[in-house]
Parts: sequence; C-alpha cells; structure tokens
Amino acid sequence: MQANERNPIKIGQLEINYLQDGVETGAGSGMFELTVPPGAKVPPAHSHRDNEEIVYVLEGVLRYAVDDDQRDLRPGEHMRTPRGSVHAFSNPHDQVARALVVLTPDIGAQYFRDVAEVAGRPGGPDPAKMVEVMARYGLVLARPRN
Repeated sequence: MQANERNPIKIGQLEINYLQDGVETGAGSGMFELTVPPGAKVPPAHSHRDNEEIVYVLEGVLRYAVDDDQRDLRPGEHMRTPRGSVHAFSNPHDQVARALVVLTPDIGAQYFRDVAEVAGRPGGPDPAKMVEVMARYGLVLARPRN
C-alpha cells in the first residue's frame, strides 16, 4: 500500500496525511500534509534531536515559530527548522490551515500513529506516556520560558 492511500492520522483536530514515509521506503526524507483547524490543540514547543523540518503553507495561515522567530505563514511561504531548534505551530486564525511538511531524515508515520493512540485514550492523554513516545522518536519538549 502506498503511503498516500492510507487513511489520514487524526490526533484531536489535527490531521496528518503521509505522502512519503521515508522510514518505510528508505528514502530518508518524508513528507506529509498537515491540516490544522482554527483554534486546534497543537503539540507543545519541542525540538528534534535527529531531524530537520521544512513547513510550506498550502492554504490558510499557519503561525509557526522557530527559536525566537515567529511568523504567520501564508500560502507559498515556508520556514525551516534546523536540528535542535525549538519550534511550535498554531492556528489562531479563522480558517483551516494546510501545510506540506518535509522531515529529513523522516521520523515516519508510525510516530504519529503512536501519538494518536496515547492522545485518544479514555480520560485523555497521559503526559508521561506522551513524553516517552516523543523521546523514542528523538523529540524533546522545550523547557518553559520564564
């Protein structure tokens, strides 16, 4: 089965549609479409120990931050997140945002399936389990800013 023939992965209101799973194919880079409805709950700020990321907005406006640089990205605009840089995204706007995300090397669709499983548990996600899943894939939660 090709990656884009799978059902999208849903984590709360977020939707991840993998187009190229670099882990499965051995391609190195991976690519997925991310859909973020207005006001959707999003992951906390974090960094990737082993991956860099490029976000390219297709539709709507996505607020994206890399270290101390925060921007509202519109269609055709992008930002790059180097390995180890703290980044976060949100959609405080009034329309759905869609972005193409490229990870090099890819963490793979299984990461998002594992997060979806933890997030969808009865009673809500267990924060310690979520941190464990993130750490298994090389993601590190950012320390809160004072």
